Formats: sequence, C-alpha cells, structure tokens
Amino acid sequence: MADGPAQRARPRREVRDFEFTERDFRRIARLIHERAGIHLNDHKRDMVYGRLARRLRAHGHTRFCDYLDALEAGDGPEWQDFINALTTNLTSFFREGYHFDVLVEHLRAAGPGPHTIWCCAASTGEEPYSIAIAACEAFGTDTPPVRILATDIDTAVLETAQQGVYPLERIGLLSPERKRAFFLRGSGPNAELCRVRPALQQLVTFRPLNLLGAHYGLRVGFTAVFCRNVMIYFDKPTQYRVLQRIVPLLAPGGVLFAGHSESFTHAHDLIEPCGRTTYRATGKNPGATP
Repeated sequence: MADGPAQRARPRREVRDFEFTERDFRRIARLIHERAGIHLNDHKRDMVYGRLARRLRAHGHTRFCDYLDALEAGDGPEWQDFINALTTNLTSFFREGYHFDVLVEHLRAAGPGPHTIWCCAASTGEEPYSIAIAACEAFGTDTPPVRILATDIDTAVLETAQQGVYPLERIGLLSPERKRAFFLRGSGPNAELCRVRPALQQLVTFRPLNLLGAHYGLRVGFTAVFCRNVMIYFDKPTQYRVLQRIVPLLAPGGVLFAGHSESFTHAHDLIEPCGRTTYRATGKNPGATP
C-alpha cells in the first residue's frame, strides 16, 4: 500500500555520527566560558556539534563525553584546537568603516607620535591591515609613526593573518587607489590572489592573546584600542572584567572602538561614549591590573 500524503510529510529523525547529549552541551558551554569567556546560548547546539565533530573524528571518539573526558584530563594542545573550533571569525576589510574615518582624525589630532594601536580580535587580518591603511592615509606615508599589535585567541586565523594573502574578492569593495597602494596582485596560478604589501605588513605584529588570560603582558599607552564584535560573545560580568583590564591600557585621550551591536551602559564607571560606538575612559577605573 502506498504512503498517504500525511505519511510522506512526516519528518525524519536526525541521525548524527556522534553521541551528543544535553549534558555534553552544558559541559562544553562551561569549558569555553571558563577558557575564553564565550557565552553559548541554547540555539548554538547545532553549531557546537558541527564544529567539534571534526575534533572527535580526528581523535577517533564516538561520544562527546569521551572527547571531553580526554580534553579535561590534561592541558595539552587540544585545548587550543577546542577553542579555535568554537571561535567565530567574521571579518572584512574596513568593516564598520566609519571607525576608520574617526581613527584618521584621532591620529592627526594626537600629534606626530609614535603611536601604538591594539586590535584585540585580529581574526584573519583584515581589521589590523585596515587600521594600518588608515594610519598610512592619516600621515600620508607608508611608514607612519604607528605600530599595531594584533591579537586573537584563535591561533589558526593568526597564521592566515601573518601571511597576508587573500582571494581578490576580499578586497573587491576597496577603491582602486587603495588596491594599488596597499596590495600586490598574484600572477599565473596565483592570479586570483592578492598579497598585502610588505611595507604595510611591517606595521603589524601578530601574537596570540586570550582576553581572559591571567596576564596580557602589554604596556600602557595605546592611542586606540579596537575591541569590536568581541564582547557580544561575553556575558555582562565578563565584559566588565575585560574592560577593567583594557581601559587602563589607553593613553590619556585614547579611544576604544566597539562593535555596532555592543553597548557598555553597565560599565559607565569605566568608559563613556565620545562618538558612535567609540569610548573614552571616565577616569573612575577602580584600578584592575592589565
């Protein structure tokens, strides 16, 4: 007998390769929050499964609980792979472009320098290289008095950032002038790629850094800090603790750039708005150690 319409419409039960329970998800959420400050909502279950399934496959596990047991049994390199897998890296050149216009004005007003700028979430490099381009344009030279520290918790994306090689489509929205001034186009088998010019690369230093780590090891005096689209992954208490450590690192008059969807009204004793998702220290910071 043929199936009727109602029978054909019955949804199939999802089949997964690895055993993944609610307890596993809660455990993962706790571990990534402790290690990286990332807050996982319930709707992230499928994302977590998809990203960590590759780690289970790599180690020959069939259950998430076994993978997590092995992870917590030591402090080896798999912790970094675990963090890398759960880190979101959405970026582009001159994303939220109004911030770079503000940066140019700020650098010109701040004087001849030298200036240091910190990019807290470098990802694959588009943001710190955009900062470097803005610095070159602010001072009218490819050797501006600016040095950029670009950090990220994800070591895999930092490797891409250091190489400075991108598909041509990644710079498609840049002006022809910026493309000529700051990028080299590949040829032959690399015709669809471009490379950041060496002079621009020399302005940026990449290094891993966890904003929840015990010590940042950074000097005070940043003219600007870009901490954009990072705090949205933290809960409010974690955001506050991170700001307590970042704000003291700003130079007098230094500015903090945040993402367009981030709001710090709960940290008004630390920072105050001075523009569109742009902040300055209030001078009331309780003095946390960076």
